[in-house]
Amino acid sequence: MKYKNIFILCVCLTILGGCSSQEDKVAPQAAVPVRVVKIELQKLQETLDYTGDIKAQDEAVIYPKVSGKVIEKVKEDGALINKGEAILYIDRDEVGLKFEKAPVESTLTGLLGRVYVDIGENVTSGTPVALVVSADKVKIELDIPEKYLPKITTGQEAQISVDSWPNDNFTGSVTKVSPVIDLSTRTAPVEITVPNLDYRLKSGMFAKVRLVTEARDNIPVVLREAIMGHEPDNYVFVVENKKAVFQKISLGIRQGPYFEVRDGLKEGDLVVIMGQQLLSNGTAVEPENGQ
Repeated sequence: MKYKNIFILCVCLTILGGCSSQEDKVAPQAAVPVRVVKIELQKLQETLDYTGDIKAQDEAVIYPKVSGKVIEKVKEDGALINKGEAILYIDRDEVGLKFEKAPVESTLTGLLGRVYVDIGENVTSGTPVALVVSADKVKIELDIPEKYLPKITTGQEAQISVDSWPNDNFTGSVTKVSPVIDLSTRTAPVEITVPNLDYRLKSGMFAKVRLVTEARDNIPVVLREAIMGHEPDNYVFVVENKKAVFQKISLGIRQGPYFEVRDGLKEGDLVVIMGQQLLSNGTAVEPENGQ
């Protein structure tokens, strides 16, 4: 009888221990802290970014028609000048002969970019004496890889920035797309033209060019940090009733850290952007930013 009681006691303890173990297994799991953002509707632009040198729309190197000595400068660097207007005068006197001073005239209306000669310098008809530029418009020539050429068309908007005016953006457009691809580089020349009525853009400046290839208005966008997986199997975790919900998404164009969401999310959805590596479908979560 004594041994029988001991056996019963052992069985009870075993059962109680098993119950305790089962209770431990079903104990509520602590919520995972996460950071979330709310999906909003925004405007996105997909762009191609390049760099290039600014050039005047038209440039003319001026040569004298006669030989002689420079005796007078009429215009200085940076001056506005009309076609046919004198830049400087040349004394073409010879021993025993006296001539009227000969003007060297601009062949272009624009800005006098530079005068290359000084008073007293001897010049010939082969001596470049000045550079005149037509700067109401400037151009930037780019070499675009062939795979992007289907996205480039004449009239397409281009956004220009230069170091000299860091807080300003200039707007131009594509004016030429070459129909011929360079076989050695697999690129094609593309010309951007930019209005320059205030003459702030100077020939020789280094420019950053952004070509807008596609634009979308009022679309749901998601931060790159929220996206998991790889195309075409991208997904995010959406927070619903303090639980993580696995949500597959389809992406579109990108601008910086933002992606267009073509399918899977809507305005107002709460998407996890930090802590999602610890989540699975149905995991309890606690948003840190109080959403």
